[in-house]
Amino acid sequence: MGLAVIYSVTLSQEKPDYSLLNKQTIFFVLGIFLLFVFAFFDYRVLGSLSLIVYIFSLLLLLAVLFFGSTFKGTQGWFSLFGFGFQPVEFAKLALIIFLAKILSDNTEEHLSLKFMLLVLLLTILPVSLVILQPDFGSAMVLLVCSVGLLWFAGLPKKYLYILFVVLVSVLIVSWFFFMMPYQKDRITTFLNPMRDPLDQGYNVRQSIIAIGSGEFLGRGLGLGPQSQLKFLPETAADFIFASLGEELGFVGVFLIFGLYFLFLWRIYKIIKTTRDNFSMLLILGITSMFFLQIIINIGMSLGLLPVTGLPLPFISSGGSFLIISLVAVGILESILMRNKGVI
Repeated sequence: MGLAVIYSVTLSQEKPDYSLLNKQTIFFVLGIFLLFVFAFFDYRVLGSLSLIVYIFSLLLLLAVLFFGSTFKGTQGWFSLFGFGFQPVEFAKLALIIFLAKILSDNTEEHLSLKFMLLVLLLTILPVSLVILQPDFGSAMVLLVCSVGLLWFAGLPKKYLYILFVVLVSVLIVSWFFFMMPYQKDRITTFLNPMRDPLDQGYNVRQSIIAIGSGEFLGRGLGLGPQSQLKFLPETAADFIFASLGEELGFVGVFLIFGLYFLFLWRIYKIIKTTRDNFSMLLILGITSMFFLQIIINIGMSLGLLPVTGLPLPFISSGGSFLIISLVAVGILESILMRNKGVI
């Protein structure tokens, strides 16, 4: 469905350029290959390699600040032979694997404040590097996934207040020292969409119009006026949900919701087969990553959340997150097969 929508938004061009579709197809094929590789790869080995993976992700995040390409004010891409790679997408999965490992190996220390602060420090390192790009949407996903893993591991409620204070402090410091003017405008526009309807509020207004105009059956692929006439920006990336809603209507949106529900429900079924804390926390971390990006992207398109630029899993264009998402599915398959004794 993602490839179909990406294809449809190129049809309005006088000379359609299918390079984006071709790149996404290549990433999809590569991702499917890696899915099978990681499915047959013992997930427990990831635990023993978790520190190396974590350090490598930090090095990538540090390197991109010096040698990366800048796109829309964010220096977060490595460009090679016409393809782009976002280290932050790899860092999301790397942090989940690393935290799942240390939390599962230190069960006796889960309830201590010292251990919680250590986990937060290990989280703040990649979060800080991502904020420096700046990419606050991805930084928020890293932070929330980490807090979620602490909660799943048995964090006492009294420490939740400390985490809340840390989160609020990070937001305040980011607002005054790290956020770019356009990022502040996104937040103020979210709080008051009509503050600047022709500039900062334009994207969200067009997104809502596009979704509403799809009605029940949609306008048809390649026939959505908001998408085809370029009123709606970033039709293949940030606002692909709006493109999908306009062209496939309520039926298409309902189908997407149904597929996501089935996907998350199947992950829940895998959790019930787990036999160790590492696999359980790894599954919960991956689930949190997917769930957050689904909710944030759709909420952004509906004007319910600030615009962050996070992709919609398996649908939005962008090879980095697509490949990492399919690798994550491969890890889930590996956990399921080994816990059920298939291999």
